Amino acid sequence: MDHFEEDLVNALKDVVNCSSWQCLGGKYLFKSKCTKLYSEDGEDIVLVHIGDDQFWAMDSACPHEGGPLDLGDIEDLGNGKLALICPWHHFDFCLETGISSTGLQNQVYEVRVFNGNIYIHTQNMLSLSPIHEKTAASSGRLPPEILPDPSEDTLCFWAAKILCTADPKEKVALTQEVQGRWNSGKITEVGQAVPPEQPSRQESLTVLQPGKIKRGKGGTLASRIALLHSLANIEQWAIDLSWDIIARFSTVRLGSGEPLPLQFFSDFVKVAGDEAKHYDLLEQRITELGSFFGALPVHNGLWQSASETAHDLLARLAIVHMVHEARGLDVHPQTLSRFAAQGDQSSVKALEVIYADEITHVAAGLRWFTYICTKERRDCLSTFHELVKQHFQGYLKPPFNIEGRKTAGMTEEWYLPLVKPS
Repeated sequence: MDHFEEDLVNALKDVVNCSSWQCLGGKYLFKSKCTKLYSEDGEDIVLVHIGDDQFWAMDSACPHEGGPLDLGDIEDLGNGKLALICPWHHFDFCLETGISSTGLQNQVYEVRVFNGNIYIHTQNMLSLSPIHEKTAASSGRLPPEILPDPSEDTLCFWAAKILCTADPKEKVALTQEVQGRWNSGKITEVGQAVPPEQPSRQESLTVLQPGKIKRGKGGTLASRIALLHSLANIEQWAIDLSWDIIARFSTVRLGSGEPLPLQFFSDFVKVAGDEAKHYDLLEQRITELGSFFGALPVHNGLWQSASETAHDLLARLAIVHMVHEARGLDVHPQTLSRFAAQGDQSSVKALEVIYADEITHVAAGLRWFTYICTKERRDCLSTFHELVKQHFQGYLKPPFNIEGRKTAGMTEEWYLPLVKPS
């Protein structure tokens, strides 16, 4: 009987595959209004989500001049029909038919929700990340270097999946979903997975060297948008850094042979959730000011530090969480004053939320750095100073936010010896 049921299941799978219906995964993965789905033939698709079980899909490139419909807005056409609006020239495309009031026609795809999963009718394999960046695994959506435990529902499996999620809104939604499931006990195993060398990013982003990014001083609207855009980019990388430290160092054993405590992973799940919240706050504020994330160039400077410390957990904690994140505390007062001087209280409130959370992030890095050093009978201060000199270019530079650093537990003996001698 069991053999018969197995044959029946396999036969039904063949029917589904031959009918060109493709399962994208659970609908909880697609909370964003628009999600770009990369196609193996280059004809990418945008999945539109309105309400609980209302999903539509159409080609993501506007048939006018190829504008990114996945970055467009949803508008009511006034006849009970909803349309996706191209962000380039504001052409409208009915979600149900793909017809535009301009006379253009876009390809639409049938979408169904069944047992909590999203199915789309198309012959092409789809992925949440660019196909050329990943070779599809058995599911057609994950790169082969991600090797989850037999039970895929592990923290590291999801960490690697989030790292391979290019759209920042999807990254935020998935981070918040996994955080909730980990905190509620629905995910119980840390597991293991090899993360990608670099997180996925949207192809529409313009990436420059860090020194070539104009951040602005906050004195004009355009300058404030540029500064918020730069901060949002940092927060997106910070989300990835949190998941990367979980996946990359999940199998680390301390000098005593002990594994990392579960609380280590819980702390960095919280950090990831905070960074997702921060990106969301900044992205919303950028939109309120009349722009959008991706409108300006970005840099990947933070990930360069991650690559430099990919082999050493203590080095990662020291450089990313005790140098870079602490530097974020240092620049906060000046950044806040720039927005306050322009009467931009909405941005000020967002920055105050971010600042309070970032203090706890520095504290988490410091806590686990000292924990590991203590377990391995290393001197915490000298180890930190040695690692910073080895992996951080140049000296630490004042001014320092002494009060903010002290609140995080980082007193002056941690960082003053790393300042250039006068």
